[in-house]
Amino acid sequence: MISTTLSPSTHEFAEIVHRLEAGGSMLPDTPENLMQIIGIYKAYAVPMDFYWRDLLYIAERVFLNPLPFFKYFISEDYLNRPNTYAGDESPLRIWRGQADAHPELRAFMEKGELGLALPKLLHHWWHDRVNMEFAEACMRAMFWHRDINPKFNDYLYSEPYGQAADRAIRAYFKRNPAMLGLYKLFPDMFLEQVRQLSYYANLGLFWEVMAPVFFEMSDIYDEGGFSGVPAAMDFLVNGIFAVAGRPIYHHAYIGDECFEIIPKSAGFTWLYEAALPYVEAVFYRTSPFRGTKSYNAQAHQVPADQAEFHYGILYADVFPVGSAGIPPTLLMQDMLHFLPPYLEDYYRQHCRAEDDMLIQLGITFQRSMYNVTSAVIQALR
Repeated sequence: MISTTLSPSTHEFAEIVHRLEAGGSMLPDTPENLMQIIGIYKAYAVPMDFYWRDLLYIAERVFLNPLPFFKYFISEDYLNRPNTYAGDESPLRIWRGQADAHPELRAFMEKGELGLALPKLLHHWWHDRVNMEFAEACMRAMFWHRDINPKFNDYLYSEPYGQAADRAIRAYFKRNPAMLGLYKLFPDMFLEQVRQLSYYANLGLFWEVMAPVFFEMSDIYDEGGFSGVPAAMDFLVNGIFAVAGRPIYHHAYIGDECFEIIPKSAGFTWLYEAALPYVEAVFYRTSPFRGTKSYNAQAHQVPADQAEFHYGILYADVFPVGSAGIPPTLLMQDMLHFLPPYLEDYYRQHCRAEDDMLIQLGITFQRSMYNVTSAVIQALR
């Protein structure tokens, strides 16, 4: 038998591939990288604690409100809603902290950047709030790139789903004959809105897991518990394994009745119908940021095939980060409010000025998501 010895790879990313094959992270193991990714996980987890709560609030309570002006004004019930993976009553506790909304989130919602306890509407008009538009952009990416989630997407067009959605729509508009009339004329339009709301629920349930994971990683780092980037990645891998089978569902609460649009018994799980589609849709694909590419087909600036979209956070050019209305900018602005002191000090020492901090946040966030992507790859091996 003849054995052939392969020559060492000369590919520019050979070192990264070899690290992945050895069970490591794409991110090099340095103290600076560890400090940055854990710090950004903490800064991300606080607004994420709002994102998942409001996504579920919209999917379950706002539902088909034709004028959802106050959909970002989350109810106190949802702020107090216990996170399934935190608190003393949790059946699978990941974070040792509290189950309701994070104290830093509550403090920011009360006073915002201004530091003044003004009415919510004034904070909203001043845009002194958590940018839920970023969360909705992620949801729309998953909804639009639905081909990467075939099992879940096929169910949204199934007869059981259509019947459940129909019951919920009729119950929601039972005292609104005008909307019921529109539903009879344009049933597909209403069903498509419910399908989108099912993706709100999907993403909300995904982030409900990730927020306590990131909070716990921050606490462990503060206690000196992580030896390096691989240890942080291993924690993510173990977390993925622990919650992989969590049901993904969509319930709508209309009055005192719960409508199971997607029941837990449908068999959708956190790993395969939420985490993996999220990674591909948001980390890799998404869509061109408005104002940075022409959507005119004649300009040929956007691929004709959705599978060729490479506009996700792992590919994102940090230059547009900081431009108004661009989803990563919204997230960076949210995270800026919740930076741990050590990461804030690092940026002050290494940034050109305060205005450069959003750019540096974008770079750090990319690093941290490469580590998350590595954890997903290792979990699937």
